[in-house]
Amino acid sequence: MGQPTIRNLRWYIAAMLLAAAVINYIDRQVFSILAPDLQAVIGWSELDYGRIVIAFQVSYAVMLLISGRIIDRIGTRAGFAIAIIWWSIAAMAHAFARNAFQFGVARFALGMGEAANFPASVKAVAEWFPARERATATGIFNAGPTVGAIAAPILVPLTAAYAGWQGAFILTGLIGFVWCGAWWWLYRRPEIHPRLAAEELAVIQQGQPVGAATSSVSWWTLLTYRQTWAYAVAKMLPDPVWWFYLFWLPKFLAQNFGMRGTDQIVPLTVVYTMAGLGSLAAGWMSSSLIARGYSVNRARKTTFGGIALLMPLVIVAAYTDSAWTAVVLIGVAVALHQGFSTTVFTMASDLVPARAVGSVIGIGGALAGVCSIAAAEYTGRILLQNPGHYRPMFVVAGLSYLVCLLIVHLLVPRFEPAEIP
Repeated sequence: MGQPTIRNLRWYIAAMLLAAAVINYIDRQVFSILAPDLQAVIGWSELDYGRIVIAFQVSYAVMLLISGRIIDRIGTRAGFAIAIIWWSIAAMAHAFARNAFQFGVARFALGMGEAANFPASVKAVAEWFPARERATATGIFNAGPTVGAIAAPILVPLTAAYAGWQGAFILTGLIGFVWCGAWWWLYRRPEIHPRLAAEELAVIQQGQPVGAATSSVSWWTLLTYRQTWAYAVAKMLPDPVWWFYLFWLPKFLAQNFGMRGTDQIVPLTVVYTMAGLGSLAAGWMSSSLIARGYSVNRARKTTFGGIALLMPLVIVAAYTDSAWTAVVLIGVAVALHQGFSTTVFTMASDLVPARAVGSVIGIGGALAGVCSIAAAEYTGRILLQNPGHYRPMFVVAGLSYLVCLLIVHLLVPRFEPAEIP
C-alpha cells in the first residue's frame, strides 16, 4: 500500500522555502545587529567592518555561481540540505572569533553556505509550481528575509543579554539543523514524490517541459542568451542596495540617531515588517495581473515600473533629522526592494527552463556580488572619513531601480523565454 497523499503539497514546499530563508537571514543578521557593541569590544575600524562585510560577499558571490551549478547537477533536495548544514556550522563559528580577521574568516564561511539558498529556492519553485503560481510562491519564500530580519532584532539582543554574544551565534546557528531534518523527509521532485496526488501533479506540470529536468546546460551557453543577462542586470543594480540596508542600517540608526541594542528592536521590526508586506504584495500583484489576462511581459514590467518610480523617495531619509521619518522611508524602500526582488526571481523561472534556473540564478548572483563588493568598499571608505555621511549611498539606492528597469526592457522587450536546446 502506498503512502497517503498530502493535499496541496506544493504549498508545504513553499512553507519550507520560507522557513529556510528566515533561518538564512537570522544567521546573517546576528553579526550586523551585534556589530555596534562588538566594534567597541573587538576594536575594529569602519573600514575593517566594511571588509568583514566584503569577506561574506566575496564567498557569497563565488558560491552563488558554483552552488547554482551544483544544485542543477545533484538536485534541490541534497543541495539545499548540504548548504544549510554548512552555513549553520559557520554561523556558530562566529562565537569563537576574537579579532576582525577571524570574524572575516567566519563571514567568508557563512557566505559559502548561504549562497545556495536562493538558487535552490527558485529551482524548487520552478519544479513545483506552474507559471501562473510562481510569483505567489516566490513572494512567499522571498518574504523569508523579512521575517528573519524582523525576528533577528528581537531574538538576538535578548539571546545576547541572556547567553552573551557568543551564545547568540551558537543558539541561532542550531536552528538550521532542525529545518534540515524536516526538509529531507518532505522534499522530492514532483514526478517521484510518493505523497503527491495525481491531480496536483497535473496542475504542477501545466506548461512545464517534459523530461528535461535533469540535463544541464553549460555556463557558456547560458551567457549567450539575452534572458540570462536581463536577470543578471536585475540583480547587479539592486542587490548592493539591499546589502547596504542589511549591514549598515543598524549602524546608521546608531550613528545618526543614537539608537543601539534593544533601542533598535521597534524601528528594525517596523522596517522589515514593511519589507515582508512588499514581497507578498508584489508576488500577489504579478500573479493577479496574469489571472486578469495580462501577458507575463506586461504583468512583470508593470510591477517593476511601479516600484522603480516610487524608489527615489528613500533619498529623503539621508537628509531628515527625524529618526522615525527615516525609519518609515527606509521601510517603504525595503518593501519596494523586496517586491522588486520577488519579481526578479520569478523572472528567472519565466525566462529559462527549470533545468537551467539554478545556474542562471548563480550567474546573476555572482555578478551582483561583484557589484556589492565594490559598493561595500565604497561605503566603508566614505564612512571612514565621516561616520555619519550616508547621503551618497541613499542617492544611489533611490535611482538604481529606474536604470535597471530600462536595461531589462532593452534586453527582453517582449519577455520571451529562452529556447535552450
